[in-house]
Parts: sequence; structure tokens; C-alpha cells
Amino acid sequence: MPTNFLFLLNSLTLAIHVLIKMEKNSGTRVSELFGSLGSLLRRCMFRILSIGPIPNHFAFIMDGNRRYAKKQQLEEGAGHRAGFSVLMSMLKYCYELGVTYVTIYAFSIENFKRRPDEVQNLMDLILEKIEGLLNEESIVNEYGIRVYFIGNLKLLSEPVWVAAEKVMKATANNTKCMLLICIAYTSCDEIVHAIHESCKNKWEEIQPCNSHKVCNGGIEVVDGKKIDDGVLQSVQELCRVETNELQATRASTARSGVAEGVERTGKINGVAGHAVHGSCDKWDEVQSLEASRSGNGVISNEESKKLLVDPSILKVVDIERHMYMSVAPDPDVVIRSSGETRLSNFLLWQTSNCLLYSPNALWPDMRLWHLVWAVLDFQRSHSYFEKKKKQL
Repeated sequence: MPTNFLFLLNSLTLAIHVLIKMEKNSGTRVSELFGSLGSLLRRCMFRILSIGPIPNHFAFIMDGNRRYAKKQQLEEGAGHRAGFSVLMSMLKYCYELGVTYVTIYAFSIENFKRRPDEVQNLMDLILEKIEGLLNEESIVNEYGIRVYFIGNLKLLSEPVWVAAEKVMKATANNTKCMLLICIAYTSCDEIVHAIHESCKNKWEEIQPCNSHKVCNGGIEVVDGKKIDDGVLQSVQELCRVETNELQATRASTARSGVAEGVERTGKINGVAGHAVHGSCDKWDEVQSLEASRSGNGVISNEESKKLLVDPSILKVVDIERHMYMSVAPDPDVVIRSSGETRLSNFLLWQTSNCLLYSPNALWPDMRLWHLVWAVLDFQRSHSYFEKKKKQL
């Protein structure tokens, strides 16, 4: 990157930093003057940055709120309030810069394991801030932001869930940019949810007596493939929500054939087929059950294998369609404060080709220049990530 370009950016960043410090120690009218000058310098900086590629999607892991409160000897919860103020500034900077999507990791499912009083205080704060998003002067209305709450929302208390639904409905017509708030979220939960919904969807496509079924012969045609009633019955039995007793019974019935079925799947259909069945092992159980059946109307094990061991039954695109994050493209940059380089069960599926930027500052200490350096890192690595995406 040209030296003059970096020098100019550094100069503008330093100037804004000085203005912010002076503003804090000045009177109201002087502060307004410094604020206006700082906004002008920030717009100049963003104009320079826009010469290069700008990330379309930023994701933030807001780490270090509790450590900040402890470091500053503040009362419990004060760190999260300071962190929320920083979040509003970061959102403002992102949207001024031209970023379309911003995702924040607000509350993990794992956070429910904290002390009950701490969880309750966080829920109260989250409810307060969610309701604040509907104010006319909020950043949501100022920038025309559509808000999505991402995660297992049924785990939330009713007031928080109702408030989240209200905000999503109120901002549904906003189209300029999008804010995705991951709450009661982990990536593992998202993936399990997506696979479950994908299997459920596939079952609905192949269930008996639909518009594509030839009812007199007991054979159904789906996408040009023949599926026997016996196979369908097994899929239906295995994909429905079962009691523990039924699960134990069927597991013992199928256990002897599952491993062998998986091995044969890999040999016949290669890695792709093995991966599909490895992530949805119900199909292998169906195959094992079919191998032990006999009588009229039931096809042989070999024929069942041909029908079920097919990578096209469940594709990656089917799973991605049911992800919580399917409403937005994959992130370009993940910023995790406090110097940590772990993703902590956040967007594991979506970040395979993504820049991770980890400044040492705790989240309430994050400032504009941290965002600027993240953009510069992205621009420096942009060509590499574009090549990686083309190879997929």
C-alpha cells in the first residue's frame, strides 16, 4: 500500500483522536465545533478508504466488558453499558463507511450458565436497549436499518422475545442496511437446527400420497428417483420426534448395520456421499432397518442402498437455506476485541473465508482507528480471499 496513503490516513486518525480528547474537556459550544470538525475529518478518511474495496459485512465479538468494569473498578453491569455506547459508535462508523451488513454477538447460549442474577441483569439491559431501538432518534431510524434477531429465540424470556419481534416487524421495510443481533446463539445450535429443518423438509417432499405418488404400485417418484413405501415408512419413523424409549429400541435394532452402511456408502459414492450420511445418520439407520425386512412390498437391501445412498438427497445448499444467518451473505471481517483469536462458537459455518482482526483493546476501549485498521487489513488481503472464493 502506498506510503503517502498510509501517512494521510494516520494523520487523519490522529487528528480525530486529538479532537475527541479536546472535546471531552471543553464546553458545550466548543464541543459542538470539535464534533463537527471531527465528522468532517472522518468523512474525508472514509472517502480515502473507499478508493479500495470496502467490506460488505462486518461481524463483531464484543469481548472484554466485564474485564473493563473490573479494571476501572466499576459496578457490575457498567462495563456492558459502556460497551453498548461503543457499539452505537461502531455501527455509525460502519454505515458511514458504506458497510451493508453488521452482525454482533450479543448473548451466547453458553452465557445462560453464568450466575442467575448476572443473566437477569444482562437480560434487563438487553430489553432496555432493544426497546430503545424503536425511538425516533435511534441509529436504526437515522440510517434506515433493518434489524434481525438471530438465534434460538425461544430460549429468551417472554418480554425480550416480544420486544425483539416488535423491532423486527417495525424495521421490516428498511432497506439501506442491516443489523443482525445474535442472541441466544451458538454456531453449533444453528447447524443442528439447519440439518433438522433440512431433513424435515426433505421428508415432506417424499412423504406418501403426495401429488407425485403413484398410489397403486407403492412407488413414489421424486426428482426422477423411485422411493418405496417401506423406505418412506422408515424415514417417517426415524425423522419424527421420538420418546427416549423408542429411540433406545431403534438404536439397538440398527446398531449392527450402521457402521457397515457408512463404510459402504463411502466406497460407492466417494467422499461426498460419505459426508452427507455422516451429517445425517438417520439415512444409514433406514438402510440398516430395510436390510432386515422381508415380505411383499419391501425392496431388497441392495435396491434400498441405490435409492437412499445418494448425495443429492441432502445438499449443502439445503442446509445453508435453513441457517439462521441465511438472511445475509457471509462476513468479510470478524473483529474480536481484547486480543483473543477464538471464534467462541460464533459463525463457524460462515467464516471459512473471512479475515479475523483481534486488537488488544477491550470492547469498551474500541475506537475508530481500530475499525480503520481492520479495513486496511481487509484491503491488503482482499485479492487472496477473492482467489480462495473462486476455488470453491
